[in-house]
Amino acid sequence: MVTIEREGGEPPPYEGVWRFTAPAVDASVPQARHAVRDLLLRQGVPVADEIAQGLLLIVSELVTNAVRHAALLSPTLAVEVAVGAEWVRVSVEDNHPYRPTALEADHGRTGGRGLLLVREITREAGGACDAGHTATGGKVVWAALPLEPSRVSRLTSPPRDPSAPGPPDGPRPGRS
Repeated sequence: MVTIEREGGEPPPYEGVWRFTAPAVDASVPQARHAVRDLLLRQGVPVADEIAQGLLLIVSELVTNAVRHAALLSPTLAVEVAVGAEWVRVSVEDNHPYRPTALEADHGRTGGRGLLLVREITREAGGACDAGHTATGGKVVWAALPLEPSRVSRLTSPPRDPSAPGPPDGPRPGRS
């Protein structure tokens, strides 16, 4: 975990990693969104309202994708929220091996653009998003956003894909 120290050397009290599982069913989409919202409030995470709204939309999109596309091979999905001093990252993990890609806008289709939306919300906030494979052969899709839009220029590198090789810049899924 990247720890940005405050005076006194202690990390902010809201830093941490939280993980929960949910069945890969439609009802898990609003439940996951509400769980993340409640967690941010309960922990006192100082996230700007516009960033929080974008983050909750990202949670909805990522859980929806896992429910729609991975439920057959992954009846359970995991949602992780990791909060650092200046960023928040959400990831959704399932046991389906296919790594999704963002589709370009197809005006003839009413769906299929969830990852494009996630990518745009993340880009506008100055964050990062990606997908990677898990050690068990599944995938994890994640997005990291700065807590405050004005901190974008000071956020040197958002937490990267925790499954990618190299030194991690943020907490790894499933570890606290």
